[in-house]
This record gives sequence, C-alpha cells and structure tokens, in this order.
Amino acid sequence: MRQKCSRKSLAAMTLIAFAASAACAGDDQGGDQGGAGVEPRPGDWLQFRGPSGSGIAEAKNLPTTWTADENVRWKTDLPGPGASSPILIGDRIYLTCYTGYSDRGGDIADLTRHLICLNRTDGKIRWSKALPARQPEEEKNREGHGYSTSTPVADADRVYVFFGTSGVLAFDHDGNQLWQTGVGTGTNGWGSAASPILYKNAVIVNASVESDSMFALDRESGKEIWRAKGIKEAWNTPILAQTNDGKTELVVAIVRKLLGFDPDSGEQLWHADTKIDWYMAPSLIAHDGVVYSVGGRTGGSLAVRLGGRGNVDETHRVWLGKKGSNVTSPIYHEGHVYWMHENLGIAYCAEAATGKIVYEQRVPRAGQVYASPILADNKIYYFNRQGIAFVLPAKPQYELLATNEVEPRATFNASPAVADDRLYIRTDTVIYCIGND
Repeated sequence: MRQKCSRKSLAAMTLIAFAASAACAGDDQGGDQGGAGVEPRPGDWLQFRGPSGSGIAEAKNLPTTWTADENVRWKTDLPGPGASSPILIGDRIYLTCYTGYSDRGGDIADLTRHLICLNRTDGKIRWSKALPARQPEEEKNREGHGYSTSTPVADADRVYVFFGTSGVLAFDHDGNQLWQTGVGTGTNGWGSAASPILYKNAVIVNASVESDSMFALDRESGKEIWRAKGIKEAWNTPILAQTNDGKTELVVAIVRKLLGFDPDSGEQLWHADTKIDWYMAPSLIAHDGVVYSVGGRTGGSLAVRLGGRGNVDETHRVWLGKKGSNVTSPIYHEGHVYWMHENLGIAYCAEAATGKIVYEQRVPRAGQVYASPILADNKIYYFNRQGIAFVLPAKPQYELLATNEVEPRATFNASPAVADDRLYIRTDTVIYCIGND
C-alpha cells in the first residue's frame, strides 16, 4: 500500500528537493529585472515536438546508445514532477513542473507550478518562477499525469506557458511575469495536456478541457483575438500546416473529427470524419498539403488533404486506416508515417499515400509508451514510460538498432527535445542531456 504523506512532510520534501536544484544555480530564483531577449539559434526546439510540431530535428551525430555512465553530458534534479517537454532557445532550456500537492498527499490549496530556466551547456538552473494554482483544481489525476503536462513555447522576447485553469501566462527571459489570461475553469481526471503554439502575433491554445474552446491571444498583452468553440475531447496540440497553394491552416483533432481553421480569424473552414468515437490525444503531422492523424481508444488513422471547405469526407479525405495510437503522435519521413501503439508496444510504418501498413512489429520490452517519438539523423527514437529508449532506422523495414536505459524504474511521460548533437530527456523529476562523449 502507498503511504500518505502529511502536508508538512510533503512541503519539507519539496523544499529540500528544490534547494538541491537551486544550489546548482547560484542565481536569484525570482528572476532578474531587465527583460533581455534571447535570439533563437538554427534548429532550436521552440515548442512541443520542435519545428512545426513535426517531431523532426535537423540534428546530426546523435548517439545511438547510452547508459547512466555513457554519453550522459549532464543531469539536473528538478524541484518537482512534470510531464511537459523541455524546449530550447539560444543558450537556455525551459520546462515546467509542480510541487505542493499530489495524489499521494498534501492539500490541493498548496498546488504550485514552476517555470524553470536552465543553462543549455551544463544544465544549471538559472532561475525558477513559482506560480500558485488558481482554484478549484482537479484533486484526482489519473495515472499520475500530474499538473504540469503542457510544454512551453518561446520566441525571442517571451516564454509562454499553459497551466489549465490557471490560464496562459507570458514571461520575459529573466522570469518576470508579463500577463496571465484565463481560458476556462473546467477540469478533467485525465488532466490538461495541449501545448501552446505561436502564429504571427498570436499564442494559440487548445483549451478543450477548460472550456471546449480554442483561443488566439495577443502575444504582447494576452488579450483575446478570437475564440473557436466546439473543441470537445481534444487533448492534442494544434498544428499549422500549408496548403498546396501556400495558405496556412490551423488543424486540431476532436472526438470523431478533424477540424481546419483560418488561424487569422478563427473561422472553421472544413471538417472530416475520423470514424473514431473517442477522445483525441495524439497531435497531427502534415506534409505536402496533407495532414495525418492517428488516435482513438479503439485505434484508427487517416489522411486529409488541406484546402477544403465544409464536409470534406468525399472530396479531400485521402484514406482511412484501422491502426492507430491513443497517446503517441506520428512521424512523417520520405513517404511513410511511423508511430508506436501506447499499450501494445507495437511499432508501425504505413505508406503515406495509401495508409497501407508496411510493417507492424512488437518491440521487445516496449510496454507502455506515452512520449511522442522524434526523428533525427535518420533514426527514430521511442521512449516508454519506464525510460527505456528504442532506436529504429527511419526506413520502411523494421530493425531495432539499440535499446537504452539511463534511469531504471523512473517515470518517463515527456517527449524528448533535440538540438545540435544532443538529446534532452526528462523523467518526472530529472532532466538529462544525452550526447556522444
């Protein structure tokens, strides 16, 4: 049986953990004044799943193998757990976590979220911003998903975070809060998971859990630009995709449908039936004017050509498939779509043009997989919830190149980030930088 922590003991453990992390930094944990910008570098991982939300990195010379003693450049303890991915901009790493409350004990009134800034070179904490949660919050969170699952997004001037019922917040790169905007008060036992993205002067957020809505907020002020309603049972991060005639569409998956929007106005342009009668968690990918989706508890996949209007089932839906994943997002590479089933540990490869399954292979020891894969250096990296990484070549023939483990029995829910020649992965409470020694 699990032992329940008292409120005092939980607070004490939180303080000790955070003090250990802060000791590495030597900086003011409240953030400096000044608001200096940070210039992005080529290949920086600025949002969930990196450039365009595709999960594809330009990085080369990434390690294929690693252990706790091999190819770990640095590791840093975090003040609390979280499932959000790290992002990389300039010389900095940003990620989020939470303290003060968990399903193991504490008082929900003490729930606090943190935005943390670390040095990219050595992992030392530069500053950490503590943000008490707006109440009421969901007291029970299934499968330990926690209260910090949405990945930040950054530009040269600001970092933006989404904390569910606490809303969307913007900070400068010194940790000073600039604005906070609520997007609804709804909660769910599965928590809130969609991550913000940027488009022109807007921060776009899928607030399906909080208000069945998607918002565009002004980057400078946080004021609402537009709101689209009817975003139901959608835990996925929207994507921006290009039509064949060069226009940009905003696409999100909801229960049974894919929806396409005009990102400037929030007007819904088209919808396609997914034939999946369940919530949608995996994010979409797009290539050459076609958007690809996998999802649903019962499994399913489809491809839809962008640029349609109204119901596009007969005019723009390219194919429907019966294989999918309920959690992990897919990857597109050279005419094929790759993904892994979240519970069966099965790796899939399908023809992008037809949906035909090229291979369907159970990966030894894969088990349960929640993190979305990344592709870099012609390799696909999958991580299961125990932190075991499986490296496969990005080709339509199944092959297992390596099985790696850095921290046995840890909890890995976050998707990795990649830049230069390094992988950045996090457990609930530790972030690792993986690179060839």
